[in-house]
Amino acid sequence: MNWLSGSQRVVLTAYHPSSTNAAAGNQAKEGEEACPASRRSGQYTMHHENSKKATERPAFDRSSSQDSLDELSMDDYWKELENIHETRKNSHEEEEVVVVKEPDEGELEEEWLKEAGLSNLFGESAEDPVESMVFLSTLTRTQKAAVQKRVETVTQTMRKKNKQHQVPDVRDIFRIQNDPKEKVSDGNEPPSMKTSINKNETQEEGKDPEFSLGIHEKNLLEDMTVSETDINLEISFAEQAANVKDDSIDKICGGKEDDTLLPNFRLPKDKTGTTKIGDLAPQDMKKVYSLALIELTALYDILGTEFKQQKALKIKTKDSGLFGVPLSVLLEQDQKKVPGTKIPLILQKLISQIEEARLDTEGLLRIPGVAARVKSLCQELEAKFYEGTFNWEMVKQHDAASLLKLFIRELPQPLLTVEYLKAFQDVQYLPTRKQQLQALNLLVLLLPEANRDMLKVLLEFLQRIIDYRDKNKMTLNNIAMVVAPNLFTFHGFGSKSIEQNEFVMAAGTANVMRFMIKYQKLLWTIPKFIVNQVRKQNAESQRKERKDKAMKKLLKKMAYDREKHEKQDKNSNDADVPQGVIRVQAPHLSKVSMAIQLTEELKASDIVARFLSQKSGVVSSLQKEEVFLYEIGGNIGERCLDDDTYMKDLYQLNPNAEWVIKPKNI
Repeated sequence: MNWLSGSQRVVLTAYHPSSTNAAAGNQAKEGEEACPASRRSGQYTMHHENSKKATERPAFDRSSSQDSLDELSMDDYWKELENIHETRKNSHEEEEVVVVKEPDEGELEEEWLKEAGLSNLFGESAEDPVESMVFLSTLTRTQKAAVQKRVETVTQTMRKKNKQHQVPDVRDIFRIQNDPKEKVSDGNEPPSMKTSINKNETQEEGKDPEFSLGIHEKNLLEDMTVSETDINLEISFAEQAANVKDDSIDKICGGKEDDTLLPNFRLPKDKTGTTKIGDLAPQDMKKVYSLALIELTALYDILGTEFKQQKALKIKTKDSGLFGVPLSVLLEQDQKKVPGTKIPLILQKLISQIEEARLDTEGLLRIPGVAARVKSLCQELEAKFYEGTFNWEMVKQHDAASLLKLFIRELPQPLLTVEYLKAFQDVQYLPTRKQQLQALNLLVLLLPEANRDMLKVLLEFLQRIIDYRDKNKMTLNNIAMVVAPNLFTFHGFGSKSIEQNEFVMAAGTANVMRFMIKYQKLLWTIPKFIVNQVRKQNAESQRKERKDKAMKKLLKKMAYDREKHEKQDKNSNDADVPQGVIRVQAPHLSKVSMAIQLTEELKASDIVARFLSQKSGVVSSLQKEEVFLYEIGGNIGERCLDDDTYMKDLYQLNPNAEWVIKPKNI
């Protein structure tokens, strides 16, 4: 077989078993039966077309995150890759091809603006970009620069194509948003959330006020210490990168990084509470998606890394079954069996089957199952899984592990999506570990909910295997090497583009895999600066809605009546609530309402515990771990609070919110 690297002109011509590694043949019989070739330990011979000199190892393009990877530690990666190719060769099934369309000039930027929710900055709707103007007013300087760059590209493209649509200059829109005459303090926007919209607050001599940081953000940047273990979620990642000097980057990197020991990144405590994916209402998560896309693009722009979303054309896929079925189709099938399920049932069962046989099995996930048996099990599962007649007792642990990896890589479109797979791969090229982690955090926010949920379950499972590393010999490095080829080498593109770069990507994607496993809890955190931007958007939208002079009289009357009714209800409910006290509702508990005195140390968990400790004639079956305190309304749609949220600090951030205790997702 010949794999050609387009840019480096590298051709793989042979695989040489190493005599010094003959001991590899003594590994488990399961692995030998599955694929004898996969148990060999040897070296690939590489020939460069411009040179006759051969190297004995794949030459990867090492980034700062890869410098210290021992080449011997890559053996698991190459063996797993060889197993994958062997499986595909023996499959005899025609693969579905996903055609990735090369975008025309300006098309990429136009699609980006649509994804970011800014489509009315161009095209037929450009005459009424009010909603986008509200959105733009909350962006940081680097985010604005990223938007401006894309709008200008689309503008130039439309002019070339003689488009008649009005395309406003995005700088004019920012100028309107920064007009101090338009800035009016809003009751839903506490002082701590105000940004640099008002020129008088932030203008510095010789600097454009529309690209100035807010006073709060500037102070945080000035006080920011260079620490490998602290992750700052209060300031835009792109702003942090823009304010780090080149010599400071060297200090952060510390020269050559020892990648075998990843630091224990930690999140400083936030008194207003940490926001996880799933804590916000759908309407606010939509805003989070747009902001994450803009922030990631701004970060890549600052770091000089190209960020391009791929676009897959629609293809015909299987509309039933288990393997090779789109994730959306699988979930639709599964929800008929188990309403509300968010994780494919086959994935849940395979993980359960592996765990039932204990996770301390040596070589778990690394040693493949018997190839013929795995193929037979796959066919039998397709026929009997949903009927409930499949005999799981005959499935051996290594076979189940092979089926799990097969399920992941046979998805018609990759779990990390066609759109963002390359962006995940390119994380390896960012200068520092912190920036790589920040980019991964934003990319996780960009994944569709179904993909993100499945990825979370997979990463949690991998961590549980690593917890038994003393017995199963599967360390973080080993797991990353084995799983990375299944997650990143997507075969459906219909070209050799992935295979051509396998050697270049190998160490990098394995490192990205390690990051996702080790820092998974952090990756599922929504940065505070993005949550604050959502708050600002909500507050600004409410302010503009109230000030809109063109509102119809009927809508004015309806709004007035609604406001009057809500005010009456609030007065009747809170007439007995003094200053510094909030009223908490708990419709699902025996005690349905309670006035709570705010103190400096009062946390969300204290309020929930107080409600659950109340005795009454009605007995609640809900336990503490089943109910949560929610912040509803004001400058947020709905937010589930973590136990360590300090209520007085949050109240100051959102004084107009209501507080409700309820089970999650109700």
